[in-house]
Amino acid sequence: MNSAKAASKNVNREEVSRNLASINPFFIVANLEASITYYMERLGFQLDFQGPNDDPYYARVSRDGIGIMLKAIRPDVPPCPNRTRHEWARWDAYIYALDPDALFEEFRHRGVSFVTELSFIDESLWGFEVTDADGYVLAFAQIRNE
Repeated sequence: MNSAKAASKNVNREEVSRNLASINPFFIVANLEASITYYMERLGFQLDFQGPNDDPYYARVSRDGIGIMLKAIRPDVPPCPNRTRHEWARWDAYIYALDPDALFEEFRHRGVSFVTELSFIDESLWGFEVTDADGYVLAFAQIRNE
């Protein structure tokens, strides 16, 4: 069946089972330990794993059900945030926040550097933007009427 036919079928959303649960952006980092420390100390994430044990170069950090993969490849493979490739591609990750106001205050107390403080960061998106230790921009926001 082609996509046009599939889209035209009347699908009862209640009958469709949920199959996908999350996504984890994968960020190339300059220094794995520095990146892990930033996510844990500034953003309140936890370290889920780091490996391999003898010479770690990748890790996963998470908070409230969202995760981010971190990997240090080689000194000649630096981080490459989206905004370094084009100025209008400013976000490397968008994270829907149930209470961006409270999260903003928590991050402010933790000494986080904000790209954009709590405001409408885009049309109907109330939240804020932060940078991590490698310059990746994370937007934390919720849909809200202006």
